[in-house]
Amino acid sequence: MPQVEITIGGRSFEVACQEGEEQFLMTAAAMLDVEASSLSTQIGRMPESRMLLMAGLLLADRTAGLEDKVREAEGKLAQVQAQLESKGTTTERVEVPVVPAETVESLTELARQAEYLAEEIEGRSA
Repeated sequence: MPQVEITIGGRSFEVACQEGEEQFLMTAAAMLDVEASSLSTQIGRMPESRMLLMAGLLLADRTAGLEDKVREAEGKLAQVQAQLESKGTTTERVEVPVVPAETVESLTELARQAEYLAEEIEGRSA
């Protein structure tokens, strides 16, 4: 099990994590460090347990606010989808095929020849 050294609020900690989870742990620790450093700046030196508790609570509060916003956005999305469904509006998938360059060139040549023949026929009938 990998050991990762993280720094939170100017203090280092050795933390174990699952193989491959090191980057997630470092990211979470960085978020906690931002809160702990902010607390240290505002309040000053405090016991490690209190610093970690306060920083964790600040992150939890921020997370709860973001979860509320996500729920609100999901609710609005559901309303819009319901409105679209009630109006009978459906999204339709449109596929635009890619025509190979050789085909375009061949069709262009055929069109040129058809125009030439049409001019010849018009010239004879006049």
